[in-house]
Amino acid sequence: MFDRRVYMSLIIMIVTVYAIRVIPFIIFRKEIKNKWIRSFLYYVPYVTLAVMTFPAILTATSSVWAGAVALAVGVIVSLISGDLFTVAISACVAVFLTELIV
Repeated sequence: MFDRRVYMSLIIMIVTVYAIRVIPFIIFRKEIKNKWIRSFLYYVPYVTLAVMTFPAILTATSSVWAGAVALAVGVIVSLISGDLFTVAISACVAVFLTELIV
């Protein structure tokens, strides 16, 4: 009985993953020429990454305030330098100093 549930779950997962990858090829056979749709599809990965990362930033530390300070420092440093290593180090230092204070 348990084996049947496992196999059914695997089949459902396989069909779901396959459908997600095949349906766009079926729907969009020609090149997309609409500027709005192209720009929308261009930014979808960035929005998805931001939506997954933002809650993790605030909850990764023992204090939400430390996460918020690290987020603010990271945004400011990224606007100034744009270097990922510098942003990561400055956010870590901001969390460390905020945790010492709070």
